[in-house]
Amino acid sequence: MENVGKDIDRAAKDLILGNLVVFPTETVYGLGANALNEKAVKSIFKAKNRPKDNPLIVHVSSIEMAEKIVTNISEIERKLMNMFWPGPLSIILTKNDIIPDAVTCGLNTVSVRMPDNKLALELIQKANIPIAAPSANKSGKPSGTNIEDIYDELKEDVAYFLDDGRSKIGIESTVVKVNEDGKIVILRPGKITVEDLEKISKVEVDKNCFREVKKEDIALSPGMKHRHYAPNAKCTLLSANDKKKMIEKINDIIINSSENIAFMVMEDIIDSVNKKENVKVYNLGSTLDEVSKNIFNSLRKIDKDNIDICYIQAVEKKGIGLGIMNRIIRACEYNIVEV
Repeated sequence: MENVGKDIDRAAKDLILGNLVVFPTETVYGLGANALNEKAVKSIFKAKNRPKDNPLIVHVSSIEMAEKIVTNISEIERKLMNMFWPGPLSIILTKNDIIPDAVTCGLNTVSVRMPDNKLALELIQKANIPIAAPSANKSGKPSGTNIEDIYDELKEDVAYFLDDGRSKIGIESTVVKVNEDGKIVILRPGKITVEDLEKISKVEVDKNCFREVKKEDIALSPGMKHRHYAPNAKCTLLSANDKKKMIEKINDIIINSSENIAFMVMEDIIDSVNKKENVKVYNLGSTLDEVSKNIFNSLRKIDKDNIDICYIQAVEKKGIGLGIMNRIIRACEYNIVEV
């Protein structure tokens, strides 16, 4: 793979020339283009087969760079920047005319963040341009958290893959919008939690984070609309009030299934799952941070293992668990079994 490595000069040159570059962030890998070049931005949508009404996030290397592409930054928005940048927080701000409509899908707002990744920041600084980037994957598929998972599906369209190993967080950034009254609305939950944001202002979780958004609705943030994070296999969310009920349900499914099935579960459940030839079990980890890091990579393993149906254990909607559940519910396309 000649076009994979840590050559920031090459990656920056490709961005300046209008080419696509896959680059690391602390959340997931991004499929990046010069955010000021409309033709380059449109090539992101083509490469991903991304719906034209799904806006992109613009990545900057400093607050000063953000100030060049947005206007009317409020006191609360500036506090968010100062507290959480660089970091996994995207803020929806009023764009100025320098940002082409292709980035925002015609909206007058743009989502901006400063990634907490050394290579990403060096790349943006070297190219000296903001980078528009969704997650690096074909639209609808699980996001890429390492180059190996995404190289084959993107290699025909990407000039260079900037490799920094496995993503530290594993799910995309928290996306927020500040209302006129100063309330912070979470449009997509992530590593920056409700509890974190409440240190600055009142917080509300948008109702669309956990329900299917209608086709005619406008998406202010990536991840709110369309099929997301899903493998080819059918996925179902398993939700139970206690561990015993979860184990009983899993083993009941195993007894009554002849298909190739899989279970994504927390580490403390694995030993209680009955072993059968047609059953695979994926370890999501023992903490929510580990689940966050493992979830997309595990979803990709399902298709490699030719699984027909996968059951995914629900986690508590608290802290980063809110973001994890947002991704799992969408990966399961709202198929939920409550035990």
